[in-house]
Amino acid sequence: MPVHNRIAEFHAEMTAWRRDFHEHPELAFEEVRTAGIVAQKLREFGCDEVHTGIAKTGVVGVIRGSGAASGRAIGLRADMDALPILEDTGLPYASKTPGKMHACGHDGHTTMLLGAAKYLAETRNFDGTVYVIFQPAEENFGGGEVMVKEGLFERFPVERVFGLHNWPGLPAGTFAWREGPVMAAVANLEVTITGKGAHGAMPHNGNDPIVIAAAIVQALQSIVARNVEPVDAGVITIAHINGGHTYNVIPQEVRMLGTARWFAKEVGDLLERRFLETVRGIAAAFGATAEAKFIRLYPATVNEPTSTHLAADAARAVQGEARVIHMPKPTMGGEDFSFMLEVKNGAYLMLGGGRGPDDANVHHPRYDFNDEILPIGASWWASLAERLLPRQG
Repeated sequence: MPVHNRIAEFHAEMTAWRRDFHEHPELAFEEVRTAGIVAQKLREFGCDEVHTGIAKTGVVGVIRGSGAASGRAIGLRADMDALPILEDTGLPYASKTPGKMHACGHDGHTTMLLGAAKYLAETRNFDGTVYVIFQPAEENFGGGEVMVKEGLFERFPVERVFGLHNWPGLPAGTFAWREGPVMAAVANLEVTITGKGAHGAMPHNGNDPIVIAAAIVQALQSIVARNVEPVDAGVITIAHINGGHTYNVIPQEVRMLGTARWFAKEVGDLLERRFLETVRGIAAAFGATAEAKFIRLYPATVNEPTSTHLAADAARAVQGEARVIHMPKPTMGGEDFSFMLEVKNGAYLMLGGGRGPDDANVHHPRYDFNDEILPIGASWWASLAERLLPRQG
């Protein structure tokens, strides 16, 4: 099925939902208003069941097909949370909450899945059950892991589960797919270096943690360059350094924050070991101490091959062969849909939302989801349901 006529008919309605979500962003596990609207709309659409309060603010809608009740089921997942970013778009529907913004398009993801739910509840042209999963807290708090640990798939057993992310770097309406790793595993890095404060003009009286921090930052860059096999992938980035308060005082302490990314488990283990050894060893060599933490957040998002090809076929049914492309390499971004893919077969595709070369990317204060792709994403999810759970007779 191409973009379905029925879904195209309520494109303007979906746009209004999306912009309302955008105006009222809510951070991880705070999606009370968003979840309330989602649950209300699912009930209005006529879903057979609507379950709330999963992982605090998560919602699952149950839609049963009109076929011969095969007992088969699939899951369709969208995320709902926003980011702690001050919006700078100047749009009429910009965030009304300073410091909070839908800068990753989760407002669009939620809307597309709502559009699919509306269509599927009306038509029920499939045999089995579709679970529409609205997940909280994708950004840094692992809402997907919480849902799984709270028994998501025991309560709502599925054969396969599918997710979708908008991608401004791809032309609008283009789907991208790949087997295997599609997004990276993620760890947060925390370092606290304790030296000895002193007057800036008398450094011999202290032990400068800023100098130690500089040595550590330089040395950390050698871990991937000289420890990880060149054909593998890994990243260590220090993104925040805080120490001292004025021109001429050497501080007692410096704090650093960063991120690590990888795909292969052995690479993640190596990054953790060498990170801890490097930080502690360099601090000790300077006669100081350092507390180092390698905090694993998300595993790699790995697409199961059969599910990936089913997802790509559904995309071709919506957009045609030419607008469904293979991703030559994964992205180092992270995604907690990985926790669902660790326990269920499934796949995660990218849907292009790009308007042109000046588009702001996700996590940017001027990013805005492209509403033109709403019926495309909704049609893809509807296509998955109808193709994977076909009616018999």
